[in-house]
Amino acid sequence: MDVAAKVTSKGQVTVPKAVRDALGIHEGDEVVFRVEGNRAVLARTPDFLDLAGTISVPASKRNVAWDDIVRRTRADRVTARQ
Repeated sequence: MDVAAKVTSKGQVTVPKAVRDALGIHEGDEVVFRVEGNRAVLARTPDFLDLAGTISVPASKRNVAWDDIVRRTRADRVTARQ
């Protein structure tokens, strides 16, 4: 799908309705622009809360403070390098 839009004097672009509908973009959603060569790609950023429950977490790692997880991960990496 190719849909044109004009850039305003402030550098703003309205994302055309057909594009918003195709990407499922709604008011308040965040988007990301990625520059690839001489073009830009627009994508809706994922809602990371939608990922909740999609990865199983072993019981031994549930309800652990984030600092402890980072500490363990770093220690495991050091051990793996030796």
